[in-house]
Amino acid sequence: MSTGINTAAYDYRTYDPTLERTIAFRKATMDRDLERLHAWFNAEHVLPYWQLNDPLPAVRAAVAEKLDDAHLTPYIGYLDHVPMSYWECYWAGSDELADYCETEPADQGIHLLIGPEEYLGRGYAIPLVRAVTELQFSHPETDRILTEPDIRNDAVIHVFERCGFEPRREIELPEKDALLMVCERDRFQALHSDREVPTDD
Repeated sequence: MSTGINTAAYDYRTYDPTLERTIAFRKATMDRDLERLHAWFNAEHVLPYWQLNDPLPAVRAAVAEKLDDAHLTPYIGYLDHVPMSYWECYWAGSDELADYCETEPADQGIHLLIGPEEYLGRGYAIPLVRAVTELQFSHPETDRILTEPDIRNDAVIHVFERCGFEPRREIELPEKDALLMVCERDRFQALHSDREVPTDD
């Protein structure tokens, strides 16, 4: 029976056996996602960390800049084909982060937010971060993934640690005080070697 969902539109899709749900990512677009992102950026739980609680025209300009940025790919994250999260996968060496730590050409980085509040505190964050990390490590030359969560965001730091990211040091970025964290391919694969993650075909 057809679900009516165009699963071919996803850039990455996997079935997570711990959730018994499908996780997927597709590249964000202005037409499909502007109003969704405007609502998510203005959510109370997002405001302290993203600081994009602006009127729609300003958010449109910010999203346009992200979509035009050659070193960054914005994604909408799905859980069982429902859009519920926003992700930025970027080349760390071309990001401002490279001014604060040594990077290799194929190092990648992650920014994220969970949009609808009803998805918070439900155990979804770890499987989602694990899935996007798998997506990034699917690039054969990437051996490290970096992230720099706000040092106030204990919940997100804990999620990254559970997924194989190791804290390195605090760094002072222009928009926040952050904790530099690094996930190396070998560590990630060893940590998750007992997981079978079949694709949801």
